[in-house]
Amino acid sequence: MIEELRKAPDDQVSFLEAAADSVQTVHTMGKEILLDPYHIPVIRSSLTRHLVACFPEVQDELAMAFAERLPPNEEWASMTVLPTVMQIVSQTSNRISSAGRNVDYQSLNITFTIDVMNAARIINLFPDILKPLAGRFLSDVPTTINRAMRHLEPIILERLHQEEQYGKEWPGKPNDFLSWLIDQAEGEQRTPRQLTMRILVTNFAAIHTTSMAFTQALLNLAAYPSHVPELREEVEAVIKEEGLTKISLNKMRKVDSFVKESMRLGSGSAVSMERKLLKDFTFSDGTFVPKGHVITVASFATHHDEENYSDPNMFDGFRFARMSDSENEAFNRHQAVTLASEYVVFGNGRHACPGRFFAVNELKAFLVHVLLNYDVKLIDQNERPADLWYSYWSSPDPKAEIMYRKRRV
Repeated sequence: MIEELRKAPDDQVSFLEAAADSVQTVHTMGKEILLDPYHIPVIRSSLTRHLVACFPEVQDELAMAFAERLPPNEEWASMTVLPTVMQIVSQTSNRISSAGRNVDYQSLNITFTIDVMNAARIINLFPDILKPLAGRFLSDVPTTINRAMRHLEPIILERLHQEEQYGKEWPGKPNDFLSWLIDQAEGEQRTPRQLTMRILVTNFAAIHTTSMAFTQALLNLAAYPSHVPELREEVEAVIKEEGLTKISLNKMRKVDSFVKESMRLGSGSAVSMERKLLKDFTFSDGTFVPKGHVITVASFATHHDEENYSDPNMFDGFRFARMSDSENEAFNRHQAVTLASEYVVFGNGRHACPGRFFAVNELKAFLVHVLLNYDVKLIDQNERPADLWYSYWSSPDPKAEIMYRKRRV
């Protein structure tokens, strides 16, 4: 029934209302994010359109982030994967934000991400009548916004001043997310507080999902070392031919497949495509769902269904590369960013994740950097650390460790 849910009109089934319930948006981020999500079209259009132009900066930043947190030592050293990855992702993602490498700013984005998820999980345990009270004690949105504004408000005011003086395309205008937000914002949306909130929320989405996904990929790289030679062979061949660019990343089919398979088995939730019913809804098979209920797609079951995937519980990093052939059209059908009813990591339809093109591009760039610069392995050849579950959310074990060292060629 995924197709029917995908095609259902927004005035009947609401993605935003369901997300507001799941993440408790009003209490964890502020009601403005629910009532006026104008940052979403900016992510969907401007961010995606500028991926090629922004890739060199992203690549430069991720190299610095890895070097600072994973010095390429000759001898094996241990790393706690998820916290380290969150720091790398935060620094890299913020390269196209505005405040750059400011340590406090990066820290508050990570803290905000963790606080929102933890608060949402606990608030959802309370009955509706008590959720506002729980939100007041478990989430402190104004404090986080004020802390972020100390970094962003001077930058925002300067850009608004430059636009007022010289017009929208003022000399030296940065090509980053803040500029794209200002370009689209109108009226009250152009205040420093509103713009700061949008950057915080966008960073929350980017840091949380990308960190989870890359942690899964890194754990899989350590747990299934037989994939490494073929991945490196592909990466080095493409780079030798075309260099390392956004365009050349698209030609690394095995890298894309490895990332997609990691997300298939570790998507972070048992469900996807949550929709809240604003009106009664009846599916074609007669299933009736009353107004006020929430419908979701059973994504974990879908991704582990042998009707969709052979040996669905086994990790096979080249599964999707084999499913494609030499024709670009066929390969596109199996890329990590492609939407399909049997692969709903990013949802489906018009409310599919708007930042998936940036996220997958970033994930592949991270994986390529590790393949070129590091060797990784599990500690003492232990089994791959199992994911943790809370309600219908899953996460890589935040205490899971692997070993790394400078790559030996």
